[in-house]
Amino acid sequence: MPARAVFIVLALLSILHLYIGMRLVPAIDPGPPGVAVAVALLAASTLLMPAGLLSVRFKRWRWSDQLAWAGMLTMGLFSSLLVLTVLRDVALLVLTVFGAAGQPVVRGTAIAVPLVALGVTLIGLVNARRVARVVEVDVPIAGLPAALHGYTIVQISDLHVGQTIKRGYLNAIVTRVNALKPDAIAITGDAVDGSVRRLRAHTDPLGRLAARDGAFFVTGNHEYYSGADEWIAEMRRLGLTVLMNQHVVCERGDAALMIAGVTDFTAHHFNESHRSNPRAAAAGAPDHVSVRILLAHQPRSAPAAADAGFHLQLSGHTHGGQFFPWNLFVPLQQPFTAGLNRMRDLWVYTSRGTGYWGPPKRFGAPSEITRVRLVAA
Repeated sequence: MPARAVFIVLALLSILHLYIGMRLVPAIDPGPPGVAVAVALLAASTLLMPAGLLSVRFKRWRWSDQLAWAGMLTMGLFSSLLVLTVLRDVALLVLTVFGAAGQPVVRGTAIAVPLVALGVTLIGLVNARRVARVVEVDVPIAGLPAALHGYTIVQISDLHVGQTIKRGYLNAIVTRVNALKPDAIAITGDAVDGSVRRLRAHTDPLGRLAARDGAFFVTGNHEYYSGADEWIAEMRRLGLTVLMNQHVVCERGDAALMIAGVTDFTAHHFNESHRSNPRAAAAGAPDHVSVRILLAHQPRSAPAAADAGFHLQLSGHTHGGQFFPWNLFVPLQQPFTAGLNRMRDLWVYTSRGTGYWGPPKRFGAPSEITRVRLVAA
């Protein structure tokens, strides 16, 4: 991160922390020692967040991982603290209009804000760090051949192996996925946050993924932030089939199913030759293919997937919002936030993600390993 960007971030964080402090500390009236503690905590929060993001630059430092954890946890707490402070101010404004904003209410809500923020952050930490639960999803396909009834694809997405998600976390995910004994495994992008050199030891468990028809990978936007070409080569080394506007055909008796994959929706901004193209991914499919499935990191690939004649698209990217209030902003960019949705003749399943990005915090958007089963409509 350039020095100018660091300065801008620090200035913005300072202003926001100043706002929180001025709105809460005088209302709580903790006395001079309490004020000193509050100022120290707010100053530490201001510095810890950018330090946590930059901790990768100190990877040779013994405490770089601990710094990353401190910064990311602080980011999660600060987010809730800021949102709750704003909501408190709005509530007090309304109460003032109705003459109900007395001193006990002002002080009580000021005390409640940091307590609720801390509680939400701790619950979010537990939710984020537990092994993702398996979500069962049946997708009805018109004219599904009997040989393909019950075909299962286990989807994992948005693992974000990096600063706080390491080998042990991923090992537990892979073990749970393999225990489901799927016909195929789909990794729908954003597997990593960092270079191959730095993370190779932590992504190695992906090489243990096992399914009858194989494990498939498509790129997400974070692969392009982290060196997409190197990660594509690394995923292939691990034994995954990387689908870059390509498909494979899986046979069951006289029935056939196509699993296709596209590069990330924004890939052309990094490499024009990687431009996402669902129609190209389906090109050349044999006539006896009766089910067409597309792996696409972002849900906004859906209109092009529907035009290309796919029956089902598996996506991620949104994290289901990860925690309030970010779930409210996802629809500004994506057609779907989470779950199974319909776009014309296309089913779109959007995973809430198997890992998390940034703060180790999930609240109202649990992580998931998705077991998708095809059934006759």
